[in-house]
Amino acid sequence: MSISMTPWQRTAHGANLLDASGQPGVTIFEEITALANQHEAINLGQGFPDTEGPAEIRQIAVDAILSGANQYAPGSGILQLRQAISEHQNRFYSLDIDPETEVVVSTGATEAIAAAMLAFLEPGDEVVTFEPYYDSYAAMIGLANAQHKVVQLKAPAFEPSIEELRQAVTDKTRVILINNPHNPTGTVFSTQVLNEVIALAHRHDCIIVADEVYEHLTFGIKHVPIASLPGGFERTITISSAGKSFSFTGWKVGWATGPKNLITAVRTVKQFLTYSSGPAFQPAVAKALDLPVAFFDGFASALADGAQLLAEGLENAGIPVIRPKGTYFLVADINGFRHSDAIEVARKMPASVGVAAIPLSVFVHPENVSSYQGLLRFAFCKKPEVLSAAVGKLQLLPEVLNR
Repeated sequence: MSISMTPWQRTAHGANLLDASGQPGVTIFEEITALANQHEAINLGQGFPDTEGPAEIRQIAVDAILSGANQYAPGSGILQLRQAISEHQNRFYSLDIDPETEVVVSTGATEAIAAAMLAFLEPGDEVVTFEPYYDSYAAMIGLANAQHKVVQLKAPAFEPSIEELRQAVTDKTRVILINNPHNPTGTVFSTQVLNEVIALAHRHDCIIVADEVYEHLTFGIKHVPIASLPGGFERTITISSAGKSFSFTGWKVGWATGPKNLITAVRTVKQFLTYSSGPAFQPAVAKALDLPVAFFDGFASALADGAQLLAEGLENAGIPVIRPKGTYFLVADINGFRHSDAIEVARKMPASVGVAAIPLSVFVHPENVSSYQGLLRFAFCKKPEVLSAAVGKLQLLPEVLNR
């Protein structure tokens, strides 16, 4: 990276958004979405649900607007929501969180991630993430002028090598940033991996930022927050949001929890980003967090059904699938076909198949693209009828891959 880059250029460069001339280019997400719209294709590239969250929760937000909840919320979030977050962490994970000092509400998980990075990183500090990675991580690491080191997750298990993880984390590491359950691979990390991250954080005196927005979207296995494991809480900022758990992605209500010293730092930076947001949405999210366990189990079960429907459809077409353990996404492996460049295939699919997907290689460092070039990410957070229609169209994909 050129030392002459301005902060915005470092941000864009980190997220692979600059072209060869150093100017912002069209992202693959924009390109594929435009192609999907042009050809009226089913868009399984975008990771947002096409169903609404619970009606009773939406009504709370409507009532709050009509009742005057339209001015600034407290910078830390309304106490009702902070208490609900604390109670949620205790109910599901037996974590004892002080709603006064160990919770801050953010404008989506993305702001919490940004605030955490900007709060702790000095120029030249190292941040370790798993690769593939959610693009906002790389963008914020670039904005902070830190160095982004990766530990690759390789198909089909998408589990990191413990030895490679140990080599990546050094005394120069300031933050280990993990996403569990993991976007874009759909994996859920083992407690062995999580315990190793904790041990390395203690050994090298760094902090853990745990993006756990898919915490309730696991299939057949229980989510284990890294903060709930021995030695984890004291070094971990845990981030989640209402977007994924309740299908309210546009509300942009997220939060960070952790020990007082870490949350104070996040809150200090966050108040100069948005200060506060969503005063009418916050009481609704507080109520949503108190929904019965059956709601969370039912939502995860419905998503698992969607994953099963899409995976079987691809497999019936002869395309291997790496079955997800959680999130909105599954990965299809096209390496065995004549045309296995997923970027090229993704560009052809809207017109030739009528379905859009995203190549996994856009979530990696440029030098590592070849390790992921034959993998496609599909989103299954869609209505059953939409997925069924997509499955029908995807039977054409092998023909496209073998032309």
